[in-house]
Amino acid sequence: MISIVNYGMGNLGSIVNMYKKIGVKTEFVSTIAEIERAEKILLPGVGSFDAAITKIDELGLRQVLNKKALEEKIPILGICLGMQLLTKSSEEGRLSGLGWIDAKTLAFNGLIDTSKFKIPHMGWNTAEIHRTSALTAGFQEMEDVRFYFVHSYFVRCEQSENSILRTEYGVDFDSAIQRENIYGAQFHPEKSHKFGMKLLENFARI
Repeated sequence: MISIVNYGMGNLGSIVNMYKKIGVKTEFVSTIAEIERAEKILLPGVGSFDAAITKIDELGLRQVLNKKALEEKIPILGICLGMQLLTKSSEEGRLSGLGWIDAKTLAFNGLIDTSKFKIPHMGWNTAEIHRTSALTAGFQEMEDVRFYFVHSYFVRCEQSENSILRTEYGVDFDSAIQRENIYGAQFHPEKSHKFGMKLLENFARI
């Protein structure tokens, strides 16, 4: 069972539909008690960094999420904005992230040539394997691994070993990350056809 955190800022329906295709059971969780019982957590996110962190804090979920991630060490996957929330901070806002991975979320604006690369980074793009991970198992056998992105900010890990996939869009950035039991994917796996399905299936098996 994968517990999907519903804090009001996630594209939940398409994630559930993808897992139905794979044959994996999911549930929505939104309270401390529900998250306490979770054995595997997916943290989605669409919108702005500060708004998402504010929602999590208003619902009182930061402490229980810290417990599940850092003490119980259950598998946790953040996707899209959910991955950015795993970092220490974001140039999009002023609030502190969950800080589970030593990384920062940076703005494309000011770092890329906007005459060649539009912001947001939207559409299909390739991802290169930086290091092996259970989250990307089987990708070596797949040709032209690519995912669907929609984002104006990107993650850069301070420790190279926390990067598992990298993507180029005017600048090289970490498109999937991992620290022990904590995983993140910048793209939308639920919109990325067979590649996204494989990643979600891998997470279900971790």
